[in-house]
Amino acid sequence: HVQLVESGGGSVQAGGSLRLSCEVSGSLDGTNCMGWYRQAPGKQRDGVASFDCDGDTTYRDSVQGRFTISHNNVKNTVFLQMNSLQDDDTALYNCAADRTCHDELTNYPYRSQGTQVTVS
Repeated sequence: HVQLVESGGGSVQAGGSLRLSCEVSGSLDGTNCMGWYRQAPGKQRDGVASFDCDGDTTYRDSVQGRFTISHNNVKNTVFLQMNSLQDDDTALYNCAADRTCHDELTNYPYRSQGTQVTVS
């Protein structure tokens, strides 16, 4: 049984930083296919940062240079370091994972419960 438990959201002033963590339990066969997406009220779900099947990172253009995705050595915890936060980063953030990278990140079947990030 795969479970993703997220923590670290909250409220911050523009220009501030937050770090999200996502602990993965259960077997995902050592997958690299993990990442973060977000959804603001009234907007579509957007991928923010992810690892591809080779472990390389991909970022949404609007967060490039401000956000960093990483994981621990055993890949059971994924992090999203968010710096220089802006008002339009306000959203519900989820981590997601799959055993393969065939689908879009936002369609990955294993997801966290979501954590709110509010920038004002």
